Amino acid sequence: MKIACIVGARPNFMKIAPILEEMRKYPNLEPLLVHTGQHYDYEMSQIFFEELDIPEPDIYLSVGSGSQAVQTAKIMIAFEESAIKHKPDLVMVVGDVNSTLACALVSAKLCIPIAHVEAGIRSFDRTMPEEINRVLTDVISDYLFTPTEDANENLRKEGIQKKIFLVGDVMIDTLFKYKEKASSSRILEELGLEKHSYAVMTLHRPSNVDVKTNFVNILDALEEIQRNIKIVLPLHPRTKARIREFGLEDKVSGMRNLMITEPLGYLKFMGLMVNAKFVLTDSGGMQTETTVLNIPCLTLRENTERPETIREGTNMLVGTNTRLIVDESMKIINGNGKLGTYPKLWDGYATERIVEIIDRGSRS
Repeated sequence: MKIACIVGARPNFMKIAPILEEMRKYPNLEPLLVHTGQHYDYEMSQIFFEELDIPEPDIYLSVGSGSQAVQTAKIMIAFEESAIKHKPDLVMVVGDVNSTLACALVSAKLCIPIAHVEAGIRSFDRTMPEEINRVLTDVISDYLFTPTEDANENLRKEGIQKKIFLVGDVMIDTLFKYKEKASSSRILEELGLEKHSYAVMTLHRPSNVDVKTNFVNILDALEEIQRNIKIVLPLHPRTKARIREFGLEDKVSGMRNLMITEPLGYLKFMGLMVNAKFVLTDSGGMQTETTVLNIPCLTLRENTERPETIREGTNMLVGTNTRLIVDESMKIINGNGKLGTYPKLWDGYATERIVEIIDRGSRS
């Protein structure tokens, strides 16, 4: 069975790495790695291939950046040509980026079966491009690999009953595999940090950084928090551009304990996160990772597609409310952060379950 495994943006790489490794153990499976080029600069893409032992892509589509519509269309055009040429028996898409939906749409119209890893998660916020990508991809997929029972229930409520498999979260597989290696990273030494003496932050979501009032609310909170603890912020290109566009350079540079770095590779960033006092983020994946690591996480959003991290784990939604962000940060700094557990199938074996099901399907 020839399986086209699609990656395009940074969150995909951590998910596809363990799947490719596991597929190579099955002589009946022939994975074909397709990189759409949605993220195309070195730190956002290539370094992840090196650190996570991902082989060079078999196919590189080189689509680059663009608006939601332009980028999705470019991926569809390029992937259709590739799919017609290479004739995969199955297309595997992961996550919820533009590459996920674009390649799924092409596959459905070419009558190629689709497997969606991380199916069923929902924020119930249709203003998020990722939510549109998730919902549409699930409707046309043949294998739906879900991380939690919440995801299964979401699919059932939408009337989707076909081939739903509760397998766990593949990002956790990667986290467990590389946690020790990441912990021994020299990133703390490079930045002059001590364990548990700082917070880590990621900020890139359009609703946060493209809307000036929201961005300023968050920066106002950081201004107060950084007086009490160092905050490390690897700066996403989008966020960097908005700081300049909105004239916020002086505000940011005036925060002495806000340490801004370039985007970091997986191991360095994970080395920062596992040793942090807490995390501030608008990322989906970090809500999962911090819950498994039992690190308090404040999510700078009004909703989440990972409710189990709030119900069972260390996550809390704080939105862009300056006072709430500051108050909850101070609770953590003073030793009163939220701790918890995580779902039973977040055990590091999601990948094995996925590939075993695919292999079994290839023989039926």
